[in-house]
Amino acid sequence: MSFQEVWEKEPMKKPRIQKVTVNFGVGEAGDRLTIGAKIIEELTGQSPVRTLAKQTNPAFGIRKKLPIGLKVTLRGKKAEEFLKNAFTAFKACGKTLFASSFDQVGNFSFGVPEHIDFPGQKYDPSVGIYGMDICVTFEKSGYRVKSRKVKRSHIPEKHLVTKDEAIEYIQAKFDTEVVRE
Repeated sequence: MSFQEVWEKEPMKKPRIQKVTVNFGVGEAGDRLTIGAKIIEELTGQSPVRTLAKQTNPAFGIRKKLPIGLKVTLRGKKAEEFLKNAFTAFKACGKTLFASSFDQVGNFSFGVPEHIDFPGQKYDPSVGIYGMDICVTFEKSGYRVKSRKVKRSHIPEKHLVTKDEAIEYIQAKFDTEVVRE
C-alpha cells in the first residue's frame, strides 16, 4: 500500500510543511547586508531578521555579534508558494535533489547558488549575486502537543514523519524528482 492510499484513508497521517527557513549568508555588515535584505524581502514577501556572528574571526574581519547574515521563516501558503519558485530555480541551475538531503524525520535542505535563478529576477551589476540555503521542516496533524504550554507531551514514533513519506510528498506536491543513491 503506497503512502498516497494511506493518506486518503487516514488524513491525519498526511505530512505537511511546518515551515520553510531561508538563510542568506552575506559574510559582512554594511551595504551587502542591506542589499541582501532587499533581495530576500522581494523573493519572500517578508522582512528578514539579521543573524549575528557567534565568534570572532580576524582573518575574515568578523567580530562577535556583528550582523553577517539574514534569515526568513515562512509558514502556510507563503511557504508553499516560495518552495514552488525555489524548486524552479533549483532545477534551472541544473541541480537535483538527493535522498541524502533528507534526515530521518523527513526534513531536508538544499541550496540555490544564485538568486537570479528565481523567476522574475534579473542580474544587476550593482547588486551582484547572492546564494541562499533553504531548509524545509515537516509535521503531521497533532504535532502541537510537543510545543503547547499545558500538558506538553512527545510525539510517538509511529506518528513521526519518515524520510520516505517526505520524499513521496515532495515528489507528488512539487513535481520534483528525488534521486536515491
